[in-house]
Amino acid sequence: MLHHILLQVNTAVETVADTVAAVAAAPAAAVVTPKVEESLSMLDMALKGGPILIPIGILSVVTIYIFFERLFTINRFAKVDKNFMNQIRDHVTNGNIAAARSLCSAAKTPVARMVDKGLTRLGKPISEIEGAIENVGRLELYNMERNLSILSAIAGLAPMFGFLGTIFGVIKIFYEIHLQNSLEIGTISGGLYMKMITSAAGLLVGIIAYTAYQFLTIRIDRLVNQMEINAVDFIDLLEEPVKS
Repeated sequence: MLHHILLQVNTAVETVADTVAAVAAAPAAAVVTPKVEESLSMLDMALKGGPILIPIGILSVVTIYIFFERLFTINRFAKVDKNFMNQIRDHVTNGNIAAARSLCSAAKTPVARMVDKGLTRLGKPISEIEGAIENVGRLELYNMERNLSILSAIAGLAPMFGFLGTIFGVIKIFYEIHLQNSLEIGTISGGLYMKMITSAAGLLVGIIAYTAYQFLTIRIDRLVNQMEINAVDFIDLLEEPVKS
């Protein structure tokens, strides 16, 4: 009987001890360490991208410089007075060629230089005047398209640099796996996301360069069309006395 009572007491003590231990452990288990969310800034990405981002950064600076330099130049060339050809017509009709040439010199636009070249050929066959104007037009087009080929090259080079940086990063990752002789997802994902930064940067610069190239090309095409219209008007002006 006594043995039975002692066994019950021992069992009760063990139950209480287990309960106390469970209660004591409960707060510790309930305390969950908050997960710290890491944010990746542009500076962090630049630093983690590696040295391959240096040429990509240089290409981006060159892209921005060429775009705005060409944009300001094209906008300046496109500013043609709507009454310019009317004033030229009045001066030529009145025989005041010197005033017409002075007007062209003051305008300082491709259209004005083309018309001025035509004025210097007055008295010669129309075909020769047209040839002189076309030659000036080709030179003006070359000046407007200057450095646009660089933008086209950057549009192709920048993504290549980005992919090259990623490939180098992948090679480094597998080399580290080879040295450690173990395959850990942290090693792969941590290194790979950093090296993908170069691909993203290269593609971004390439897209910007390609967009800038296409935008400037469209602007130049519009300006060339304007130059052709004014050249035709000038030739028609010279042929008016013949038609009459």
